[in-house]
Amino acid sequence: MRIEKFFFTVAAGPDVSTAVRDTMALFNVEDAGIWPDGAGVAELSIGSLLVASSVSFENSTVRVKVTISFWRQELIPEVFFEDACRPLPPNAGKSGTEDAVGLIRRLVQLNIFKLMHKITGINPGPWGILRGVRPTKIIHRLLDQGLTRPEIIKKLLEDYALETDKAQLVTDIAIHQRSIIANPDNPAVPGKISIYVGVPYCPSRCLYCSFPAYVLPERREQLDAFLRAIKRDIESATQLIAKHNLLVESIYVGGGTPTSLAAADLATLLDLIRKGFFRSSTKEFTVEAGRPDSINDEKIDVLRRYGVNRVSINPQTMQDKTLKQIGRRHTVQDIIDVFGKIRHSGIPIINMDVIAGLPGETQADMEDTMRQIAAMNPENITVHTLALKRGSLLKASLLSGTIAGQVLPDEQTTQAMLRIAAAWVSKMDMHPYYLYRQKYMTGNLENIGYARPDTDCLYNIQIMEERQTIIGIGPAAGTKAVNQSNWRLQSCYNAKDVVSYIKNLDIYLNERNALLSRLYGDHEED
Repeated sequence: MRIEKFFFTVAAGPDVSTAVRDTMALFNVEDAGIWPDGAGVAELSIGSLLVASSVSFENSTVRVKVTISFWRQELIPEVFFEDACRPLPPNAGKSGTEDAVGLIRRLVQLNIFKLMHKITGINPGPWGILRGVRPTKIIHRLLDQGLTRPEIIKKLLEDYALETDKAQLVTDIAIHQRSIIANPDNPAVPGKISIYVGVPYCPSRCLYCSFPAYVLPERREQLDAFLRAIKRDIESATQLIAKHNLLVESIYVGGGTPTSLAAADLATLLDLIRKGFFRSSTKEFTVEAGRPDSINDEKIDVLRRYGVNRVSINPQTMQDKTLKQIGRRHTVQDIIDVFGKIRHSGIPIINMDVIAGLPGETQADMEDTMRQIAAMNPENITVHTLALKRGSLLKASLLSGTIAGQVLPDEQTTQAMLRIAAAWVSKMDMHPYYLYRQKYMTGNLENIGYARPDTDCLYNIQIMEERQTIIGIGPAAGTKAVNQSNWRLQSCYNAKDVVSYIKNLDIYLNERNALLSRLYGDHEED
């Protein structure tokens, strides 16, 4: 049966409409809105569903029932229902625990997931009802509460409908991270933070990219305006760090592609960053050099001179045909050459990114890509699943018919590509150390960072787990202030657009100053 749209009824109690929409979206069913009062099921057209939920309480338990009604064919109405009863959570909301409303919404999702799987026969992906970017955060909350690995895996299977391999993967990654992030067994060091600096320029725009990135401007005055603004941004952050006696653990310069800047401009930027933030507490200084066509010998020397100890070279694929298709202006040999030069420079840790599911690629292409990357022997590999993001040229091309949809690998092929990559990193003695998910990912899958022993990227872990304050500098950068007594997070963001960032910089600096002053006990600027 082909299901095209669904209606839902509004019941008394907590608003569960988002939970309904999110779960039905997993099955690619369009939201048709609220079902009219008094209308009967007989008014549903074939291919439409009606979703209704009810909530009842008894003593210290909550019962959530979901009913789905539809017509499979003329004159044959069908009704399916799923019922779940759970104890109301004690200490709701304490240290991130689920409250009653959260429990009700999750049970609605779980019931709909089970019903739709039964009705359609479709498994929408191995992550069950989990939709968030950071699934490891759930595991950390459960670990904080004292749950064991088997208890957590059981909970993920029963309460979130994860498949066993994903439940084990996300749990083991979180357990691995415990010695790095703050938690009850690893208390936070007061004032320890990280820094992100965003440079929004690239040599060209990749087909799949939806990041707020721009081609490097030809007019020098436009670039100079940006460089003056980010200098002020860095200097303001430097003053904040000194004022509040903060300790910088990691520095991450991303974008865009920071190495798109000319060597002299890159040197000026890294000099400001190093003088402002680098201290004895700083363990990590990363620069994204993702595009091999943005690197030359002079820029590599700049990275080395300013103490950068991690560099990302992000080929995404080692297939020349695909590089051309996705808008890259370099070859596979350029990737190999640049990797060799950075390795020879003495920068100790190199990360490489690959993407599973790129247009026109096959399992054999992924096998060859991983074989070539393994031969270069990087310390880290991040394996992404292609996400068809709004705002990307790839999404626009598919919608317009410029690129045919069938050139994208299907979900089964993409899953096989991830298994191929996982097998290769295992042979390279790498472990998964961080994981995140995105909307619109092929097969509703995930991105995983792998690392050799003792080479985990601290910044990647901290930005995902959100247990350390991170100061954001530059266009599209966000500052996340974490209260480490309860892991509550407050954020402020700079504009994505470079012109707006420059024009409104004073506003963003004042917001950041006030945010950090509230967190670190100085309220003069509130």
